[in-house]
Amino acid sequence: MQLYSPMSTTPKRKAFRAPPLASLEGLRIGLLENGKLNADEMLREVAALFVERHGCTIRTVASKRNASAPAPSATLTQVAQEVDFLITGLGD
Repeated sequence: MQLYSPMSTTPKRKAFRAPPLASLEGLRIGLLENGKLNADEMLREVAALFVERHGCTIRTVASKRNASAPAPSATLTQVAQEVDFLITGLGD
């Protein structure tokens, strides 16, 4: 019989959250839509609020083919070089 300790440590994270933005004024927005119906329209409406209220610009609109799969690493790397923050979400 093997006994295991119920006391465990949390696994080390491979990714970390970005620090909070100091301001939204004039930042570049990226949109990542998941291919679902109305996802693009919904994200553009949300982004329009940032444009109107904070003078942001929409720089990149990226798509992924499968809503249940992560975005390709190459897509995320490219978008990260072009924008200050990314908005993503579901459609339907």
